[in-house]
Amino acid sequence: MQNIEKIYEEHFETVNKYLFCLTHNNDISEELTQETFYKAIEKINTYRGDCKISVWLCQIAKNLWYDLCRRNKKIVNVEKKELFDSETLEEQIISNDEKISLYKKMKNLDDKTREVMYLRITGELSFKEIGIILNKTENWARVTFYRGKKLIKGDVSYERTKNM
Repeated sequence: MQNIEKIYEEHFETVNKYLFCLTHNNDISEELTQETFYKAIEKINTYRGDCKISVWLCQIAKNLWYDLCRRNKKIVNVEKKELFDSETLEEQIISNDEKISLYKKMKNLDDKTREVMYLRITGELSFKEIGIILNKTENWARVTFYRGKKLIKGDVSYERTKNM
């Protein structure tokens, strides 16, 4: 197993960015990131190695975030961004204005779709990794992302995607 300090150095930024996308609050994301690594140290013997360590850490982070939401009984509103075609999305650096626009457009997406979008866009995770984090299939993550893009672009109505 890798040295804990090395794991922390290599994955701190990824976990922190992921949590920031969920919380949209720098203080909370930093606190939860620290708690994530604390939990990871406690539970390192449960890491089976069947996924990337970053995926495992993000799963811990997501569970801590859910726990915090349950404890505080708050509904969390996350800022949204404007989405581009998948080819340009993964190849292009998005300017700050475009990011803000995308976050605003993602405001109306359901929680699962929004989470898939954040993991794909900000976390730069594969659909397989997203499926693992959310306990779904790779295909589910791919379809959810595709439908979310369609919703943001205005190609489909939300009601229509619920029936798909």
